[in-house]
Amino acid sequence: MLELFPSGFEEVESSEGVELIAYTDSAGEERLWHSFGGARGEDVAADWRDRWKAFHQPVRVGPMWIGPPWEESPADATAVVIEPARAFGTGGHPTTQLCVELLLELERGSLVDLGCGSGVLSIVAAKAGFAPVRAFDSDRHAVAATHANATANGVEVEATLADVLVDEIPSSDVALANITRATLEALAPRLRSQWLISSGYLPTDASMLDTFRHVRRITRDSWAADVYEAAQ
Repeated sequence: MLELFPSGFEEVESSEGVELIAYTDSAGEERLWHSFGGARGEDVAADWRDRWKAFHQPVRVGPMWIGPPWEESPADATAVVIEPARAFGTGGHPTTQLCVELLLELERGSLVDLGCGSGVLSIVAAKAGFAPVRAFDSDRHAVAATHANATANGVEVEATLADVLVDEIPSSDVALANITRATLEALAPRLRSQWLISSGYLPTDASMLDTFRHVRRITRDSWAADVYEAAQ
């Protein structure tokens, strides 16, 4: 489905399974038939091109408002506007919100965002006063999205295409890593940061990390996030 409709498709769960829905034309329907051996077509409302926007709702985390460009931010909030695209991170996921909550509690300084996706956490950090902010991702689409979103938000984020498990990671006051637990455990010994904020895993996952001391864990909607301090 991603190859056929890279701009996106819809997943609808039911008692019988998951239905994959593509808003397309007759040519797209024919591609579905060739790929899957069958498809069901229905006419849709004239506003179908805009209906996907209903899935991207803004969120508020402390002073930060994170939302898409067609929504208006409150006057008392610091707005972080993220264009939904192929890179992960619109602000709506609990792991992003947990990272923002923990980040805002830390003293400002330099920061690296490891696995930056859309750049939402890098942009939040820059708007909150962290500098310099460096973002890294192994997906070129994520790096491009981070550059574009940072420019749209008027902040400076240096985004680089890199494999954080192989390439050198610059030292920083704070490291952000919204990634899988297995990747985090492999990454931690390579970090040269005083503080580490991580998420992307479950509350039942272990909290211990090599070279770091666990400080605090918070949870939301079956996801966990942690604060670590470099071991002395």
